[in-house]
Amino acid sequence: MERILRGIMKYRITDRVTMVEQFKQVRDNPQPKAVFFTCMDSRMIPTRFTEMCVGDMFVVRNAGNLVPHSQSFVDEVTTTEPAALELGCIVNNIRHVIVCGHSDCKAMNLLHSLRCEEFSSQNNLRLSPLRGWLMNHGHMSLAKYQQLELEGFCAPLVFQAETPMRKFVAYIDPENRFSIEDKLSQVNCLQQLQNIASYGFLKRKLETHQVHIHALWFDIYTGDIFYFSRQNKRFVEINEDTVEKLLREVNRYYS
Repeated sequence: MERILRGIMKYRITDRVTMVEQFKQVRDNPQPKAVFFTCMDSRMIPTRFTEMCVGDMFVVRNAGNLVPHSQSFVDEVTTTEPAALELGCIVNNIRHVIVCGHSDCKAMNLLHSLRCEEFSSQNNLRLSPLRGWLMNHGHMSLAKYQQLELEGFCAPLVFQAETPMRKFVAYIDPENRFSIEDKLSQVNCLQQLQNIASYGFLKRKLETHQVHIHALWFDIYTGDIFYFSRQNKRFVEINEDTVEKLLREVNRYYS
């Protein structure tokens, strides 16, 4: 707490005036551009690595950047994540929803270990809210990952896109750069796009291309950020050589 309180004092001296000016600019007419789902990991600072300002994004964080599938509930409006989708896309007419996973995700590392009977027993799930959360809402990601594992990490996976008739193909880490847990993290990131598309209140906007869903993945040890390119069927590093091609793809698919 001492560090937090002293940090607040530093903010009052260095950043407060600038931030208040930004608050004033967006107070009466905020125009957020995206709903951004990411992990609660303390190393993830999405507004910093996207250079977004006050009022630019709605940010929703939880363990493992999970968006529960609508079939998880009797009633769709049961948890924060679908409520955030409605607030962002329906109430505020935000057109872009982004899911951002990352390397060395402690939630994904734990989800990977939950394949073992010792960790996934009903008693352990009852005693651990984290294990229960991951197994209840991460089991589809785990099933996709196990499919990938059975194929030797070489075969493509197929995910539903914005509508049941639209699908996309994904090759996960074809250069084999990352750990098996990181591969699961990338699979999980893409599974959340399918989960987002499961909500009935988004159906019309998704069908008429008024809402678009995207996936990012952040390597916390290199600072590299990857965008899932449906054209390339893989996560592509965003850098000086790729950014213009990715922008053309985004404009073509999501304009």
